[in-house]
Amino acid sequence: MKTIGIIGGMSWESTATYYRIINRVVYERLGGLNSARVLLYSFNFDQISQLQKAGKWEEAGEELAYAGRSLEEAGADFLVIATNTMHKVAETVENKVKIPLLHIADPTAEAVRTKGIVKVGLIGTAFTMEDDFYKKRLCQNCELEVVIPEEKERQLVHNVIFDQLCQGLVLEQSRRQYQKIIEDLAGQGATGVILGCTEISMLIGPDHTGVPLFDTTEIHARRAAELALQD
Repeated sequence: MKTIGIIGGMSWESTATYYRIINRVVYERLGGLNSARVLLYSFNFDQISQLQKAGKWEEAGEELAYAGRSLEEAGADFLVIATNTMHKVAETVENKVKIPLLHIADPTAEAVRTKGIVKVGLIGTAFTMEDDFYKKRLCQNCELEVVIPEEKERQLVHNVIFDQLCQGLVLEQSRRQYQKIIEDLAGQGATGVILGCTEISMLIGPDHTGVPLFDTTEIHARRAAELALQD
């Protein structure tokens, strides 16, 4: 079994979910007392959040690259960044390590394509929805159209993530607001919606909408476990 190096803590709420999913998949495959080989570098998210707000992405990239090197030196066979937004600096991390990085957008795009979807909605932090780093990666080697909410809705989605979900708060009012936003994306022609922030699945799941959802936390963590179990 390969050792997974997780760059986490952004937030710790979603990182805990990664750990649970990865170990669940290993147990499903191997049974008994088997669990995953995991190394975790967990950030103080406030530090990273301040860099995000200040637009200091180069500095943030160096911080994550340091974490990646630390995990590599500790024995990780490959890396996982347990957050969508910080894949904005994925290339910086990849350039500073010798081991592979499993990019969150790659298995997500594969899951969308497998369902035959050509137009998909995307919700996440403002950085993920508005910048190109994530949408371009989703559309590599395929004719996939990505649609995002209107500006006011984007701000609402972003604020709920940082002010509530990252702090472990799950509010029914926010769930109803997210449900409406997902329905609005479906009204724009999206036949599925990517939950492009690793905390969103705390709030919204398949039971809350008839629109097919792609939970990036589940997809990414499951793929990491499967990669670790490959010969």
